[in-house]
Amino acid sequence: MDKITALAKAHHFCAYQERTQAEVRGKLQALELWDDAIEELIAQLITEGFINEERFAKAYASGKFRNLKWGKIKIKQGLKVHGLSDYCIKKGLAEIDDDHYAQTILKLIEKKMPTIKEKSLALKQQKMIKYLVGKGYEVGLAVEILKAQ
Repeated sequence: MDKITALAKAHHFCAYQERTQAEVRGKLQALELWDDAIEELIAQLITEGFINEERFAKAYASGKFRNLKWGKIKIKQGLKVHGLSDYCIKKGLAEIDDDHYAQTILKLIEKKMPTIKEKSLALKQQKMIKYLVGKGYEVGLAVEILKAQ
């Protein structure tokens, strides 16, 4: 495949959703381009603004928090899997407002607690904390909000 066609495909690939360099590199490798051509295309996409990993991190973090109610730990792991730098990860996590974060934990507790079928309050709280940790929330913060209730 020639570079012009590959660039058009890469533009389309990046235009409808935020992408990381690794995702675009994988797509271009699937098109069987040479490594030098792939790196040139990625550099061009970055220059044109089609690839911006900081923007990806912000969109990923706010989307996973808002839509899936993920905690910062799980979001951070997801960003690391995408191969982002610590700087981009910090920028992405900074998109999450601390007050909104605590309110989300409280809402999750209020929604999940009645569904836990334990008689003992201690066991109920233990299961609740396990649930929140599974969603990626910090243990200390989860315990603090649960006890304040």
